[in-house]
Amino acid sequence: MELRFELKQIQLKETFSIAYGNYNKREALLVELSYQNCKGYGECVAIDYYQINLQHFVLKLKEIQVQIEIQKIVHPKNFFQFLLNLNIHPFLLSALDCAYWDLFGKLENKSFIELNHLPTENLVESSITISVGEIDHQIGKINRSKWNKFKVKCKGLNKGHVEKLLALDQDIALDSNASFTDEDCIWLQENAEVKKFSYLEQPKPIDQYRILKKEGFANWMADEDCQNIDALEELIPYYKSVNIKLMKCGGLTPALEMIRKARELNYNIMIGCMTESSVGISAGCVLTGLVDYVDLDGANLISNDYASGSFVENGKIILSPKPGLGIELK
Repeated sequence: MELRFELKQIQLKETFSIAYGNYNKREALLVELSYQNCKGYGECVAIDYYQINLQHFVLKLKEIQVQIEIQKIVHPKNFFQFLLNLNIHPFLLSALDCAYWDLFGKLENKSFIELNHLPTENLVESSITISVGEIDHQIGKINRSKWNKFKVKCKGLNKGHVEKLLALDQDIALDSNASFTDEDCIWLQENAEVKKFSYLEQPKPIDQYRILKKEGFANWMADEDCQNIDALEELIPYYKSVNIKLMKCGGLTPALEMIRKARELNYNIMIGCMTESSVGISAGCVLTGLVDYVDLDGANLISNDYASGSFVENGKIILSPKPGLGIELK
């Protein structure tokens, strides 16, 4: 097996504004695992509020390259166990795990969905993100869009803006990226009208969720608070929903386990994404038959997508029929 990797620059179509800051581009690390004539791809991105430094990941890949390349082709779940022994950050672990699933499927001439017997009927539509901005500008974007579901970013709570969004009669979620106060959260979870929002994502900074009440009117969804499977039990009294992202939890292999456990604990589940190319989005798409919400608009927000595979068209998930994750570089 051969390992290659390359730093890429992802350009956003327009400035992406969230409570954490404004972004015009992201740096990505593309990972390629190849064997015989097949190539598998995975990806992770530099997210500042996760303190991700891709240069550190490059150094790590150089350190473990020989160990990876001497591995025999085994089932991806066995390969993942090997990766766990290498002390790899979850973002990089995800890129390697996804690349190996893509490679393995191509070698077996079977898709990830076939290999894992996953459902593909009645896939939930993805939301499109409306970044922080003037409320009338945000509403204009919603009204002009061909998508049916929207995740509206906000920085802090403006009750007037909430009322305007609720009056739209659209499928809208609210994502504060941890910018709500305790008072904001109390007002939201005690306001019956807030039930109209499909969910309210990561209202408070990490580990400040104890003001939240699961039985309130707000469908609180954990994002940064829910990094991996270990968080699920602790969050039960506070969150109704969890956002599972492959990079957070370490890839497709742990995501499957996390979805299973979250189902047992009666969570609503979302498959989410960062700013990603179709490499990362294709990996997320294969899990959409298992979840209640989908937020896989990452590749739709960028102008220089360097891959193809599964994709999202006006919210609809279009799964690649090709083996593995169906990823090909352009």
